[in-house]
Amino acid sequence: MISVDNVSVIHGGSPLFSNITFNINETDKIALMGKNGAGKSTLLKIIAGQNKPTSGAVSAPKGYVVAYLPQHLLTADDCSVMDETAKAFSSYLGMKTEIDRINEELTVRTDYESEEYYKLIEQVSELSEKFYAIEEVNYEAEVEKVLLGLGFVRDDFQRSTSEFSGGWRMRIELAKILLQKPDLILLDEPTNHLDIESIQWLEDFLTTKAKAVVVISHDRAFVDNITTRTIEVTMGRIYDYKAKYSHYLELRKERREQQQKQYEEQQRQIADIQEFIDRFKGTYSKTLQVQSRVKMLEKMEIIEVDEVDSSALKLRFPPSPRSGKYPVIVDEMSKSYGDHVVFKDASMTIEQGQKVAFVGKNGEGKSTMIKAIMGEIDFKGKCELGHNAMIGYFAQNQASLLDETLTIFETIDNIAVGEVRTKIKDILGAFMFKGDDINKKVKVLSGGEKTRLAMIKLLLEPVNLLILDEPTNHLDMKTKDIIKDALKAFDGTLILVSHDRDFLDGLATKVFEFGNKRVKEHFEDINGFLRNKKLENLREVERKQ
Repeated sequence: MISVDNVSVIHGGSPLFSNITFNINETDKIALMGKNGAGKSTLLKIIAGQNKPTSGAVSAPKGYVVAYLPQHLLTADDCSVMDETAKAFSSYLGMKTEIDRINEELTVRTDYESEEYYKLIEQVSELSEKFYAIEEVNYEAEVEKVLLGLGFVRDDFQRSTSEFSGGWRMRIELAKILLQKPDLILLDEPTNHLDIESIQWLEDFLTTKAKAVVVISHDRAFVDNITTRTIEVTMGRIYDYKAKYSHYLELRKERREQQQKQYEEQQRQIADIQEFIDRFKGTYSKTLQVQSRVKMLEKMEIIEVDEVDSSALKLRFPPSPRSGKYPVIVDEMSKSYGDHVVFKDASMTIEQGQKVAFVGKNGEGKSTMIKAIMGEIDFKGKCELGHNAMIGYFAQNQASLLDETLTIFETIDNIAVGEVRTKIKDILGAFMFKGDDINKKVKVLSGGEKTRLAMIKLLLEPVNLLILDEPTNHLDMKTKDIIKDALKAFDGTLILVSHDRDFLDGLATKVFEFGNKRVKEHFEDINGFLRNKKLENLREVERKQ
């Protein structure tokens, strides 16, 4: 068990949180929730021992192993994927070196009766017991199993880590953490760079093989599937619910309604007391009663209602200009890079107003197909865009295409038309750009902030064919809900590449699956696709057996 005792953090002169206390038990699966800026990542770093609190402490039993995966991390560039991942076992292999060193020392010492000699014997016995308990593990097989589960193929194992993007390197770090079999795994947004199949594999691993887990994630389905306890960080305090995320939302609503009721009762009581004080102040016969009530007010602990974002902003796309009946027709399309075939003889027809999802493992051709539709790459076969197709495109690197000389407000003001112009500040506020933030230059924004700004820009441009490539990676749940509602009401055609099942649920009505150099059409929503996919996988396992 790990204990967080009276932990406080002062950030920029004001408290981020104060006197937080809770325990993490040996099989807890905890979701750490709260709005952006509440201190979730800070708290995770403190538990991981990477940051020190202003006051308070985190304690764990001797030998307790904590593994931490931050949001942004790069692995070393000097070795293969296999060798880098095998570093997960370096501490165990280091035991062998230490055992050899102690044994060597014992052979040369002659102080057999001394306390130091007995301590060395105890130490080598303890280490040997640990080492030989894990000695029989086939390291290479374990590494392979985890890498394959996280989406790597065998051909990747001997490639240098320098050949992989940041997202794939993050998977290598995740693999190292899972292989260490720690007592506590801390994960900060682990699904941002994983495809749907890898997320399902990770869910299964965390629920069946991991001990304690604490996760920060904006992937609602992922959080619901793996956690049984929710700790909310809000207004410098925490609330601990023995419930998974969806149930926690109901309990939080009840708590805030109760707080609001108590707050209103207390405000009425304060008003009554103040009225008595104002009425009888200076009246000799009531002096003691007035003083008593003044003291009562001074001692009263004011009830606070936890912040809740009550802005009911509804984003609406402008009406989309009319397009032809079939905005996208792909016929017998093939694409290769040298000897590497991405997909072969792919065909798809997307009708006007349809909302479709592209899913499949990373590297199977989803983004390649989008580039072909956009006319950015050469290919064999046909790809036709329908009459008057006006494309709005959100690429994974969309943030880097913004004009960095403009302010946040100017970026949106330059493209907003009609009634939307009167709501620019509200729209920016919904995407967490509030107060003086709107006057910041784009060049000083973080990657996540630029992503949010690029998304707003896209939402306001009149288009009839929207193509979104992983749009939700840096967005919190509230922002995702706002965008999802806007996309549901969008009257044009939508192509969506995403690994976020909750975001796709109720949005995409058809699924194109990319894999094994093919593109397969599924006439069902994402939940139907996943149900059937699991059955296919089970049959494959049975056939192998």
